[in-house]
Amino acid sequence: MVQTARRPWQPPRLDELKDAELDIIADIAGLYYADQVTQEELSHKFGMSRAKIGRLLKRAREEGIVEITVRPHPGVAAKIEQEFIRRFGIERLIVAVDHRDQETQRVALASLVGVYLNRQLQDGMIVAVGMGRNIGAVADGLVSPNQRAVTFVSAIGGSLRAGEFMNPDHICRRLAARFGGESETLYAPALVDNPESRLALMQNETVRQTLDRARRADIALIGVGDLSEDSNMVRMGWFTPKEVTEARLSGTIGDMMGYDFFDIQGRPSSLGMQGRIIGLTTPELRRIPNVIAVASENTKAAGILGALRTSTINTLATSLSNAHTLLGLDDATRLQRPTALN
Repeated sequence: MVQTARRPWQPPRLDELKDAELDIIADIAGLYYADQVTQEELSHKFGMSRAKIGRLLKRAREEGIVEITVRPHPGVAAKIEQEFIRRFGIERLIVAVDHRDQETQRVALASLVGVYLNRQLQDGMIVAVGMGRNIGAVADGLVSPNQRAVTFVSAIGGSLRAGEFMNPDHICRRLAARFGGESETLYAPALVDNPESRLALMQNETVRQTLDRARRADIALIGVGDLSEDSNMVRMGWFTPKEVTEARLSGTIGDMMGYDFFDIQGRPSSLGMQGRIIGLTTPELRRIPNVIAVASENTKAAGILGALRTSTINTLATSLSNAHTLLGLDDATRLQRPTALN
């Protein structure tokens, strides 16, 4: 009779049991980041090489077990925030430290906005959601948000060229999935050919009901456009580079959520581009208690300033360099500022 030697029992490998793996990674990450246990000590404690410990700590960040957020010094951030509150009448400024890589900058700012949003949301709230890369990054950057009975409503129609990442419908669904809430789609295109088509769609019962709910929102999450040849509107084919150039020459500096273009003083622009978007207007946004505008790009300082001067934004999220640039730009154009808009 031939007998085979029995191998001694060994714990399952990390790549075999997902739950066991994540438990061990969480233990290691907790000891390293919270208790200041060195990688050398962790290596001895868990019987792994230091290289393995390093890989697991990296995995902890990738899995969202550990979130590393770099913020400006609290004193610096508070001082800048108070200046923005004094000058522009906003309630909150969220600033992210600067990164050379634009995508890294966007993700860093989106992470801070996600933390803020997680603190603000309460059961029964409605959040009106815009479109764009910065808003999409907020939905994808949330880490372990609290479960809330919140409804996320598309505040602007959709665009085929925007794709899943930037379309408000998909962003609403991702936010609802993260928070355990619900999403509501605006069944309409974001852009139509002329104001007459827009008027007809706005009278559609389905469109009207969704926008009515968006108007009753407690929070709006929107982007700010800079009206450049590289803007979302040009990439999606809404407007040609020539139309954008002509608009800029006429004094138009930016837009909020693709709607209601304005100059650097926050005054509405008279353009053929106006009146073609299916979504909330600037006056309707102003009636929402907390309008959160997110703009990470360093090319958007002038557009952000114009948006601030529309008296629509309650919470601004941007980069530290943008915040400093905005204050300087406000100083340079302050004598031209009109009285506050109603």
